[in-house]
Formats: sequence, C-alpha cells, structure tokens
Amino acid sequence: MTIPDVARHAGVGQATAARVLGGYGSASAATRERVLAAAAELGYSTNAVARSMISGRTDTLGVVVADVENAYFARAVRGIADVAAKAGLQAILANSDEDSEKEKAAVQLFIERRVDGLVVAPAATDDAHLARAVSAGIPVVLLDRVLTGAALDTVVVDNRGAVKAAVTRFTEAGHTRIAVITSAMPGDDGTRLAPGADIWTTTERVAGYRQALRAAGIPRSAELIRHTGYERAWARSAVLELMTSPDRPTALFTTDNVATLGTLDALLDLDARIPDDVSVIGFDDAEWTTLIRPRLSVVSQPVQELGGLAADILVRRINGAAARPRRHTLNTTYIARESTGPVPARTRRLRAPTGGS
Repeated sequence: MTIPDVARHAGVGQATAARVLGGYGSASAATRERVLAAAAELGYSTNAVARSMISGRTDTLGVVVADVENAYFARAVRGIADVAAKAGLQAILANSDEDSEKEKAAVQLFIERRVDGLVVAPAATDDAHLARAVSAGIPVVLLDRVLTGAALDTVVVDNRGAVKAAVTRFTEAGHTRIAVITSAMPGDDGTRLAPGADIWTTTERVAGYRQALRAAGIPRSAELIRHTGYERAWARSAVLELMTSPDRPTALFTTDNVATLGTLDALLDLDARIPDDVSVIGFDDAEWTTLIRPRLSVVSQPVQELGGLAADILVRRINGAAARPRRHTLNTTYIARESTGPVPARTRRLRAPTGGS
C-alpha cells in the first residue's frame, strides 16, 4: 500500500494524506481520522526513511556503552530507553567492549544513519569522533565518564568522593593493608594502567582510594592496586595472588561489578571468611549483592536515574535547547552490610586452590 492508495481510499489529496501519515504540517481532526482509518484498513506501513527525509528526523537515539551485559549499563540503558520512549524516540544500542576503535565505528555508523542524538559512555580518550557528530547536527551527551576538554553535556556521580568515603571506613576500622581492584586494562605488571587505558571513572576512583590512605597517614603500596582488564577471570587471578602473599591485604575495595565478581570468585576458592579474614566493599549495588552471605557492603549509585537524566538532557537538545553544556553530578549512597569488619586478630593462611589460579 502506498500514500496514493490511502489518499484515494480516504477521499483526500495525496499531499494531505502524506502530511497526516508523515506527522508534519496541518490537517483537520476529521481529515486526520479519515486518513488514519483508511491506512489501518489497507494495512499501510509508514516508510520511516521517506518520512525522515521530509521531517529531518528519524526519531531514534544512538546509545554506545561498554557492555549491556554489565548490570550497570543494563540499568542505565533502561533509564535512557524509558525517557526516550516518552518523547516518541527509540534507542538503538551498540557495545564498545571498552575498545575505542569500536566506539568510533559505532558513532560513525550512527552519524550515517542520522540518529537524532547520541548518548555515549566513552572508552576513547579523544573526542574527534564526537565532534564530527555535533558538526553533523547530532547532539551528544556523555554518560558515566568525563572527556577532558570536550564541551559536551555529561552525567556522572562523584566517584572520587564516594570511594574516599568508603575506603575511609576501612581505615577507621584499623585496616592499613587495603587493596583496590579495578577493571581497567593493565600494563605489564598489572599494577599500572596500559597506555590509553585511563578511563575517567577508574582514574577518579583510584584517586579517591589514594586520598583516603593519605588522609589516614597510610603509605601507598603499588602492589595493592590491581587493574584486571574488564575480565572477571583476571580479577580472580589478581585477588588469588594478593590473598596468598605473605603480607596480604585485610581489606579489598572493588571499583565495579566485574571486579567484584572476580574478587568473590577468588575468595570462595580460597575458602576465605568475609569479614573475618578480609573485609570487602564494592562499587555499585547490583541486585545479587544482597543474595550472597554475608551481604556485600556497597557504594550505591542511582544508575537508572543517570541514564534517564542523560536521555532527558539529550531530548531537550534535540528540541532546540541552547544552554551551555555542563557536567551533572549525582550523589552516591554508602550501604553498610555484613562484609566489613575490624582487622583480623590473627591472619589465617589462605591457600590457592589445587591447580593454581
């Protein structure tokens, strides 16, 4: 069925039918009802490409995140999609797998598909690809991470302050051997970041960890900072190594869900007792953190609200809002559960599982 078919069936001109079916221009309520009824009777389906050529909009948003299987990004995307739907927009998703080249390719594809706006959780450390989108008339909002020097709306939490406050709970309980496990890509020794792997959230969270140690007068120890490459198995291996060392940590802070899961894998393999052998705090309050025993103490961030705010800002930009781009910072909440305690009176020796790590 074509627009001329619908026009003949409704008894109106082709231009009138096109306006009604394309959602632009004006038509009386009676005419609109007649055209839509004719379209329904004939089984007419709107040609979205043709409509976008006329209206200049595709009613779509491009969303680029690290990995939608990660609970954090799954909840953020839900927040984006809910707000987009209320505005009559559909969200189209791409995963970057924390690979800057994949991110750039996804952004380029979205530019070619003429999405109306982009929400990006940047893995790249430069913004040239995002600048191209803006130059093409596509507004961009950053989610979860700041790109230094990029004049773009950005929605984040106070990562540094949240981690400093959480790690301070360890120091106030007497812990001095406190390790931090991140999911950033490691360098050769695992304690430093690989070149180009300085994603803003990791940098901020490690900075918060260091600030808490400095405030407590605890010297920094490079071997207690482990970057594990966004791989649960790598996090497990790093924690196995740490916890079987002669001077093992008595507290572990994990900066994201992947690192947390790998850490718990290792502690289970070691038959470590939480918090009797080691205290644990994780960043982000995934649903499963209350299902394990002991329940995990966490830094909770308003993930769905973050996604929703990013989408709301983007919709306003699409509709012509011209305010200066700025950073929107939401608060986190520390939730104390049963995975933290004082320094163990005696250090029980933990053995790696048979077969190694």
